[in-house]
Amino acid sequence: MTTDRQLKTGQRFADADAAYRLIAQAHRDLDEAGSAALNAKLVLILANHIGDEQVLREALALARKAR
Repeated sequence: MTTDRQLKTGQRFADADAAYRLIAQAHRDLDEAGSAALNAKLVLILANHIGDEQVLREALALARKAR
């Protein structure tokens, strides 16, 4: 059973392709520095939305492993 305090890694979007397109469109016309800045801001906004340090730790560990 998954609680709010566990990282959810399964598909959660009704339309994952539409979500991907939104992210890609947000990067359109940005140079490398602008794209990196957008990513950094988005990470901070979503980390704040998560609001749980343990879930954030799990997400960061997963992201580092996926390199």
